[in-house]
Amino acid sequence: MGGDRYEFIVGDIPQSSRLDAWLAGQPELAEAGLSRSRLQSLAVDGSITVNGASARPSQRLRPGDVVIACVPPARPPEDLIPQDIPLSVVYEDGDVVVVDKPAGLPVHPGPGHPDGTLVNALLAQCPEIGQESGGGIGGELRPGIVHRLDMDTSGLLVVAKTQLAHQKLTEQMKRRQILKEYAAVAVGLVTPDSGVIDAPIGRDPRHRQRMAVTAGGRVARTRYETQEELPGNTLLAVRLETGRTHQIRVHLAYLGYPVLGDDVYGKPSPLLDRQFLHAARLGFRHPTTDRWMEHWAELPADLAEVLALLRR
Repeated sequence: MGGDRYEFIVGDIPQSSRLDAWLAGQPELAEAGLSRSRLQSLAVDGSITVNGASARPSQRLRPGDVVIACVPPARPPEDLIPQDIPLSVVYEDGDVVVVDKPAGLPVHPGPGHPDGTLVNALLAQCPEIGQESGGGIGGELRPGIVHRLDMDTSGLLVVAKTQLAHQKLTEQMKRRQILKEYAAVAVGLVTPDSGVIDAPIGRDPRHRQRMAVTAGGRVARTRYETQEELPGNTLLAVRLETGRTHQIRVHLAYLGYPVLGDDVYGKPSPLLDRQFLHAARLGFRHPTTDRWMEHWAELPADLAEVLALLRR
């Protein structure tokens, strides 16, 4: 059996709320990487029930309904399969590969996505990352992965192609020596126009599927600088000093300027169907040569179009 089970009781909702749309809006499922299309597939397979009965994706919900979603387990490491998923490779040598991850692509297998991930794509492009004992470079379900991005965040990731490279890059990550800078649009005119957000992040005690600034959280520091003031919004360059889950999204919402389109820590936007957050700059020391390397990734088309609209 295995897998994950999610149970919800429907609160006050509009009469027209469909099951698939309502579930896609639950932060706990979003954090697990369960997209609306994936939830629709689970419903078709009979893995989602409403009040104990199998439910169609289009079923209308009512307050008080009990919704249960059962998600099958991700593939074990030995079952990871290479998949021909297009990747934008920014840099590659015998030790590392830097990719520009598109939004919507999970980094590694999880409960909501047993395959169709960046790891599956990398296994096809760089088969050596899966050929070490223990499930590949770094082991487990994420061979080669040193750090990750949220599924709906685009941008740069460095992946190790050897065990030694993974060890060296992981050490840099722990020592906060890897430069990670993001382009973000925040809702509102951010004041002051630059600063450091130093506020601990942990599980939200009221909504355990979310993160929050909390006294018992882990140290989290985020630097930001205004790049451009837009009508009702601000384009920021944001640099992480620590790497907590959802750190930028939580910190900017804590300041009162949530990321545009962030429906977990802010609210949805009619301009885009994900948060305006892009890992635009990545710097690290090469694990073999010790040479400092920096890479840049332009805004993807969806975010560039939104930025152009805001400027007009």
